[in-house]
Amino acid sequence: MSECVKDKANDKKELDTTDKKTYAGIPEAEFVDDVDSFMAKPENNGNVEMVLRKLDEAHSKYKFMEYNLVNKRRKLKDQIPDLQNSLKMINKLKVEKENNREMETQFVLSEQIYAKAVIAPTDKVCLWLGANVMLEYSLDDAHVLLTNNIESATKNLGYIEHDLDFLRDQFTTTEVNMARVYNWEVKRRNAGNSMKI
Repeated sequence: MSECVKDKANDKKELDTTDKKTYAGIPEAEFVDDVDSFMAKPENNGNVEMVLRKLDEAHSKYKFMEYNLVNKRRKLKDQIPDLQNSLKMINKLKVEKENNREMETQFVLSEQIYAKAVIAPTDKVCLWLGANVMLEYSLDDAHVLLTNNIESATKNLGYIEHDLDFLRDQFTTTEVNMARVYNWEVKRRNAGNSMKI
């Protein structure tokens, strides 16, 4: 589980260094500084509707990427406290095992419903990994796994926040480009109308 997260982080580093036009798989929006030369490019050919449609498509793609990143961020923000609580419980089980004491606790049966339990000193714990998978670990192995998962999740949350900042810049650039192209067309039409008069 943590290996998969590490691989994704390594892939991100490779993306950052190899391709300057994309950031973490997000294409960089090119700022249109000179609208006249931009519209004169062969792929644009002065066709304002086509250019605005392309910019609108790029804007929609950025919105979709934002939606996915926001969902990932929400999941990580939910996951990190759960992992931290599990780690606290592992630490508590270690202390009780060292003192050779039983521990009385409560566990969740379903939402808002708890049951009491008495746990004998143990050196094993079962961790729910998701996708209907639960594995038994020693307390030390569980501690290492949870610590690594918390570190990975926290790092990934930082990457996602950074990606969202970059994405917001791309939104702004695309929206400014759309406004500049639209205004360029309005000026061109007004200039054409004033010459007719």
